[in-house]
Order: sequence, then C-alpha cells, then structure tokens
Amino acid sequence: MMDRPVKVVQFGTGKMAVYTMRYVYEKGGQIVGAIDVNPDVIGKDIGDIMGCEKKNITVTDLANAEKMMNEVKPDIAIVTTMSLLNDIKDAFMLCAKLGINAISTCEEAFFPWNSNPTVTREIDELAKKTGCTITGSGYQDIYWGQLISSIAGSTQTIKKIKGSSSYNVEDYGIALAKAHGAGLNLDEFDKEIASVDRISDEERQKMINSGEYMPSYMWNVNGWLCSKLGLTVVSQTQKCVPQTYKEDIVSSTLGTTVKAGDATGMSAVVTTNTKEGIVIESECIGKVYSKEDYDKNEWTVEGEPNTTIVVARPATVELTCASIVNRIPDVINAEPRISYNRQIWRTKL
Repeated sequence: MMDRPVKVVQFGTGKMAVYTMRYVYEKGGQIVGAIDVNPDVIGKDIGDIMGCEKKNITVTDLANAEKMMNEVKPDIAIVTTMSLLNDIKDAFMLCAKLGINAISTCEEAFFPWNSNPTVTREIDELAKKTGCTITGSGYQDIYWGQLISSIAGSTQTIKKIKGSSSYNVEDYGIALAKAHGAGLNLDEFDKEIASVDRISDEERQKMINSGEYMPSYMWNVNGWLCSKLGLTVVSQTQKCVPQTYKEDIVSSTLGTTVKAGDATGMSAVVTTNTKEGIVIESECIGKVYSKEDYDKNEWTVEGEPNTTIVVARPATVELTCASIVNRIPDVINAEPRISYNRQIWRTKL
C-alpha cells in the first residue's frame, strides 16, 4: 500500500467521469489530470464538470496527453470513453508505453481475448515490458461476472446459466447509444447492426482474428464466465434484435426524437455451448427508455438446485463507477499484463 494518495488521470470527462472522479476524491485519492477531445470541455476545471468547487485541474487536449502524463506521473488512468477495444486502444497503448496502469469501463476490455485477441496481445506485451497492468471493469465485473460465478460455486450440478440485464442508453453517452442502434430505422438497424450476426463461424473467427468483430457486451461476459468456471468453449453465437416503442421518445443523448417503430436500442443474446455440456445464454437490453422501463438484472443457474437472483432497479451507473474505483488497488498491485478476474479490495486509495 502507498503512504500517499493514489494519483489518478481521468481519460474522458463525460457522464461516467463525473462519478469516477468524485468517487476517487471520496476514497482519498487525487485526480492529477484529465483528458478529452471535446473542445467544449478542454481547459475547463474538473470541479466545474463535477458540479463542485474548483479542483485546480483543467482538462487537457488528447494531443497533449503524453506530455501531461509525463509531468504528473499518475499511478493509474481511468478510461471512460468508448465500449470497444479498438476505440480505446490508443489510450491503453499510451498508458502501456508510459508504464502507467489503466482501468476502463470499456465493456469489451472485461475479457477481450475472445473478441479481439490481436490488439489484446499487443497491449499485453507492451504492458509487460513497461511493468503496468491494463484492465476492464464496471457493472459487468460484479453483476454479470463475480456474482454469477459465486452462485455457480454453490451449485452441485449445472446444466445452463441464463441471464438478462437491461439499461438505459441515455445514461452512458452518445457512443454507447449509437452502438446499440438507437435512432436507426429498422432497415438501417438490419444493415448496420444485425447483419454482423449473419455470418458463418469461419467468417466470424476471421473477423475476430483481424480485430474487425463488433461483440455485444455479453460476448465478453460469456467468455469471462467460461474462463472463470473452467469451461471449454465449443461454439458461441450472438443475435442482435431491435427494440421499438409504440410512441415517439425524445432522446437527450442523441439530441433527437426516436420515432415510433424505429429502433430505441437493441437486445443482444449470446449463446455459448461448452465441451462440459453447460450452456450459457445471456442477454443485454440497451435502449432509450420509455416511462415504463427500468433497469433490471436477472440470472438463473439451472441444475441442482435451480437458483435465480434478481436485482431490481439497480443504480447501474453508480455501480459501474464504484466498481472501477474500488478495483484501483487491485490493478496497482497486480502483475504487469492486460488482465481480468480479480477480487475487490474496498480500501481507501
């Protein structure tokens, strides 16, 4: 443990960063820098972004990130920008180059080995050379991962693991909303989102090896669960289905109105068959919520005995960001690599 506050640099200063930065301060850590590409926030004090007193830390343009990080020498960077590994690769590689630990809300970074092994290996090799750890965490870490493996650990025999989780894309920013097809008409959704699923296993594996595959969030979760439970994957497929609503819904994140019948988002179902005979079927539903919708997380382990756990109306954003900040001691104390699957230490930073 350190005899001083942990020094943190924040990559991305959007909706999630408001929470991660506050949680760092509340845990006794110190934000020593912030980075963004949005000209509207570059030069702003992070206190203004957080809605509190000024912190005397201004947002740096991404172009000057390396210079700033060399000056402030952070212990770790929190990356809360995009959901795909290719989109945060530059941030991860910069951290790895400088020997700075990094943790991200990027959903693919939770277990990137089964969706983008080439880039994962590139980051991994550099992180090992410079002596730092790069990893992903967030809501899936506990509520789609550790919680499910714990239930499995108390089950005599398992036939199937089935899960479903829903969340409001309005809470996470425009990149996530667009990745879910929110605002597209059904023809556009089919062409831009669903068509990716209509390929052979060989074509999919070729895309994975080349780093061109776009996994849904549960793709990486199923891979993580199989790794955690010691299961051997035989096959894995995903199917993305548009979600619609009977009335127009205004989306503040998209800055537009999603017309009735157009895609408010999507349901993505990932099915994994294993050599051991256990099937994992997980679904994530991300969409612009109507007034009737709310977050829900439900998982069932079928076997002896059957066990179902339901988390109704979880504060998904807050739980995501708390998981990130609570993981920081793990990352700092880990062996250098791109990693996953650790226990949380709920300590002061």
